[in-house]
Amino acid sequence: MSIEVNNETSFECDERELVLLARHVLDAMRVHPQAELSIVLVDEPAMERLHVQWMDLPGPTDVMSFPMDELRPGSDDEEPEPGLLGDVVLCPSVAHKQAAEAGHTTAEELLLLTTHGILHLLGFDHAEPDEEKQMFELQRRLLLTFLAERGRPTS
Repeated sequence: MSIEVNNETSFECDERELVLLARHVLDAMRVHPQAELSIVLVDEPAMERLHVQWMDLPGPTDVMSFPMDELRPGSDDEEPEPGLLGDVVLCPSVAHKQAAEAGHTTAEELLLLTTHGILHLLGFDHAEPDEEKQMFELQRRLLLTFLAERGRPTS
């Protein structure tokens, strides 16, 4: 599995942990082992440009996902397809503000947002209440199992 992290900001983050989390999520979702994923960290002006260009919404956001080959989770009865999963774009400064409001660390917020972004790449959405429930439960389970495997507290 090829997972690349490109930090285009001055924010220091544990890129290795983002890669380990991404690998955990992709393995749990049975994505082909030769799939490729890119995680990019950008500043607020860059995120705002992407947010306006692709969502027609003002201001920066926390995470955006740009799927490439529209890969989907594998299942027990079919082999997953290899390909380019796409890009997850994170904005650490927005994540920092959200983390402070939520009462956890910026690193934890970035893990949450990375998981969220990967699920979007795999076709999950939260536009409808039932979709939101499914996606957020899966997101929580994936993040908690990752943190438990790393020996981190799971509150």
